[in-house]
Amino acid sequence: MHCSSYSSNKKVLLVDFILRNQLAKKNKQRILYYIHYVCMCIYIYIYIYIYVGLGVFGSFDGVCIYKCLVNKDTEYCRVGKESVLITLGYNSALLQFTSHSEYNVFSNTLNSFRNINKEHSVFSQRTEDSSASQYFQFYGCLSQQQNMMQDFVRTATYHRAILQNHTDFKDKVVLDVGCGSGILSFFAVQAGARKVYAVEASSVAKYAEILVQSNNVADKISVLSGKIEEITLPECVDVIVSEPMGYMLFNERMLESYLHSKKWLKSNGMMFPTFSDIHLAPFSDEQLYMEHYSRANFWYQQCFYGVNLSSLRNAAVDEYFRQPIVDTFDIRILMARTVKYTVSFLEAEEEDLHSFQFISKVTVWLSTAPTEPLTHWYQVRCLFQTPLFAKEGETLSGEVLFVANKRQSYDIQIVAIVDETGFKSGNIYGHVVISMKINEGMWLSLSHCMHPDRAFIVQILSAETSCMHHPTFTF
Repeated sequence: MHCSSYSSNKKVLLVDFILRNQLAKKNKQRILYYIHYVCMCIYIYIYIYIYVGLGVFGSFDGVCIYKCLVNKDTEYCRVGKESVLITLGYNSALLQFTSHSEYNVFSNTLNSFRNINKEHSVFSQRTEDSSASQYFQFYGCLSQQQNMMQDFVRTATYHRAILQNHTDFKDKVVLDVGCGSGILSFFAVQAGARKVYAVEASSVAKYAEILVQSNNVADKISVLSGKIEEITLPECVDVIVSEPMGYMLFNERMLESYLHSKKWLKSNGMMFPTFSDIHLAPFSDEQLYMEHYSRANFWYQQCFYGVNLSSLRNAAVDEYFRQPIVDTFDIRILMARTVKYTVSFLEAEEEDLHSFQFISKVTVWLSTAPTEPLTHWYQVRCLFQTPLFAKEGETLSGEVLFVANKRQSYDIQIVAIVDETGFKSGNIYGHVVISMKINEGMWLSLSHCMHPDRAFIVQILSAETSCMHHPTFTF
């Protein structure tokens, strides 16, 4: 394999390969390696050309026989002195050069493209590399995409919301953030969208591209592989669609990417969903409480094969009670009406998530409340380490603090007080209420009037979100 190279201020690397086989020798054909990067991505196109010398670099009117994508997460290694092995999903490509200098040209360019803007990426700054790797590996599996697509409440609600608001999509340019399989992009096209940019950072992007091609909508949908914080769109969009919710709405911090995408939204643009509500309510579940304490009491043993474990018992209690519980439950365990906190996606920024009320022509509700059909989001509960007792008619007040971490999630701190008695408890031992700025966390106020005539034992963090102007969400 022979290689010559060329680079320009357009950040394009051209590598000319001579095909070493009988077909190439007979027809004097050569392969042109055309590498073009967009932000953190490198698109590698291979074209076949009739041999015309170096003049071939002036034209790209060839037949694409292979295309792959390389970004900063792509695995590759050096093989010998003059070869590079690139792993692309379940496939690998071996690029072999005739000299060490030619290998260096390719390797250095590949390395430089992989590191472009890495230190400036908003996503990279807020996310640990290990967390991002596991996250995108998880969503790169077709089994997980199937799990979400088969959630009838989720998929059917989005389908109904987009098609019932077809006037908002007719002849419009749409951005699908975290498109996954691309299902929302297809819905947008069904509603009359002129162009859809489907952005997906996981390896499932290649499957979305296959679906686009096999459904003959390549002229309507363009799949862009990369993070929304790092890719560049050719134009601003009229509508942004996404399914950015995690457990308890905020988990996975996809909402921040959704808000970040507004930099591509026109001034009068629309967002689907538009806003969400998170609901909190107290509950009583003595069995669940005792189960957690029983697990922690394993560390209370003073002679476990001759080892005293009791010094770790308090740490175990902290760990078990700090972890939210994702499941579903009987609504009869709820002891008061919910308190609602609203997040408007049109007005909120990544740093604050301020609330805002928005009125719409057509409202479609997607609910994950315990009173509604079960979804893959379930509900979320948080336990207090110490039981908090209250009587009917007494008021429970307190605060919930969400502090974003680099694991694409939130650390949750809860404090509740029975106003009439002053009894206080929380989900973290020795927790002290402190005042924090909005960009350091998010406080949710909690105030409940207890009406069941029974003791209040544990605390619920059950979220209901609603989204006006198209889908609404309940957790």
